[in-house]
Amino acid sequence: MVTIFFVSLFSISSWSYGPDLNSIPAADRPQQLVGVGIDEKLGGKVDLSLPVFNEEGQQVFLGSLFKNEQPTILSLVYYSCPGLCNFHLNGLIEGLKNTNWSAGQKFQLIALSFDASEKSTVATAKKKTYLNVYDRPGTQDGVHFLTASEDTIKKITESVGFKFKWNSEAKEWAHSSAAIFLTPEGGVSRYLHGIIFEPADLKLALSESSKGKIGNIFDKMIWYCFMYDPKKSKYVLWSFRLVQFGAIIMTLLMAVFLFSVWGRARKGEAKR
Repeated sequence: MVTIFFVSLFSISSWSYGPDLNSIPAADRPQQLVGVGIDEKLGGKVDLSLPVFNEEGQQVFLGSLFKNEQPTILSLVYYSCPGLCNFHLNGLIEGLKNTNWSAGQKFQLIALSFDASEKSTVATAKKKTYLNVYDRPGTQDGVHFLTASEDTIKKITESVGFKFKWNSEAKEWAHSSAAIFLTPEGGVSRYLHGIIFEPADLKLALSESSKGKIGNIFDKMIWYCFMYDPKKSKYVLWSFRLVQFGAIIMTLLMAVFLFSVWGRARKGEAKR
């Protein structure tokens, strides 16, 4: 499974933050944003043996939520966020609603609060809200809203390069926004930054995280012809792959044509 981690936008009422925070030199950042951001750790791995709490308050191992060799979208948020976390989750769910792949069938969706003071009661309410927004029957077992201890949160956030801190003046967490895609083994495969997610980008990131194991042949062909552009935080058509794909098609068509010519020639010789 591909697991998708949702990482919410930083939430400080007096500041706005886009996915390009890492491009701003540390010396030029406002004090509230020093030490906040995402250091992408592609190829890294999340420890699936870590304990977390599900919506019922039961302690489970993170790996138990990685099912049927599906990819996972893991989102780091905090449930009492006054605005931007909600914008992020809204954007992600809206993007997923506009794909023909469903949580639990093609992928797992996990939201994890990075605020250790939040408990399963608030996670339960958030899951109910977003299942209503998702409005896709039969997906409740593929959508997970989790809480965890401070130690588990620290290990998970460090493994995916998610940096956040408490702003005592605003009494809010300063943090970043990205959907983090994980392989079935917990490997970090892709980050999609921001609060708006194109359905095509979500499917391509899921396909990439599963190494093309989910989706039909058409989905796999599309994945083959696109590559991720980190500057745009989205997938773009890869001209080299497109040329390769065109060459393969032309070779197959030529082979079919030559085979048909050869077949007709053989039939002609047989009649003589």
